[in-house]
Amino acid sequence: MKTKFNIDAKAHNPKLGFKIHFLAFLLATPIIFLIWYLTDTTYPWPLWSTSAWAVGVLFHYLGVFVFRKNKI
Repeated sequence: MKTKFNIDAKAHNPKLGFKIHFLAFLLATPIIFLIWYLTDTTYPWPLWSTSAWAVGVLFHYLGVFVFRKNKI
């Protein structure tokens, strides 16, 4: 038996996907720095994960808002 999936245009909203990604970044980054501050502050390891994630958010933004394909 085959199952058909009808993907609605509303279900795949790139702008909403970016907003969720950005919100997760904004909420998780302070938590990561808080964990670093409360455990061991000798090496600033959150800078690596935060900067890498920020690059990911930047490319997500560019893909959604700058280099988007025009759909008819």
